[in-house]
Amino acid sequence: MFKIILIAVAVILVTIGLVWLIDKFIPSKMKPVLTIVLWALIIFLGYQTFMSVYEPIQFNKVKDKRYALVIDKLIDIRDAQLAHQQVTGKFAPNFDNLVKFLDTAKYTITQRRDSTVIDEELTKRYGGVETTKEITIIDTLGFKSVKDSLFKNSDRFRTMMNVPNTDTQFEMKAGLLEQNDLKIPVFEASVKKAVILSDQDKDLIAQENEVVSVDGVNGDALRVGSMTEVKTNGNWPKTYGDSE
Repeated sequence: MFKIILIAVAVILVTIGLVWLIDKFIPSKMKPVLTIVLWALIIFLGYQTFMSVYEPIQFNKVKDKRYALVIDKLIDIRDAQLAHQQVTGKFAPNFDNLVKFLDTAKYTITQRRDSTVIDEELTKRYGGVETTKEITIIDTLGFKSVKDSLFKNSDRFRTMMNVPNTDTQFEMKAGLLEQNDLKIPVFEASVKKAVILSDQDKDLIAQENEVVSVDGVNGDALRVGSMTEVKTNGNWPKTYGDSE
């Protein structure tokens, strides 16, 4: 973009020089028409130069605002999926299942305490000499709604599948990933950048899809989790919010 600006400025300067040369050397009858044409060209190039700077700035403002809204949704999806995995041992395969889970599921509230009891086997082995052992007892104290724990008094979980400012839903997958002879539950929720920015300049969207930066969202989509790695964080930098 910087190179384009330099070229445009150079063309403007050359055009201004031509106007001066015309004023000095072109016959009077020809001057008005050529001067108008050249000044029109200067104005056009100036406008193009301005827009080449202004449009990316406005694009980035829109992008940052929309990404923030999308990331808030992805964080809600991740938190809901982690709760589902904690209670059921696996991730929900779709949003219908995830919402139904949140509507009904409860966390078990427990308390761990250490205790000393008689070890009957060792007591017999040592001829009746009383021998003890340490054990951990887990007491169930009650139950707490998963929905209330995650979302307090909000019902936003019912619409967490909807991509903000679009009529599209996030794509979500869940399954098992085999690693070191273990099958580990994984999930992924994502949406393409082109969907989030569908009404923006196509060239700027194409540039955004190619971003490789520690301060940007790399790749052509915003996503949380992965179907190919054991991770539940998002692919956005911390400047956009919590990615863990």
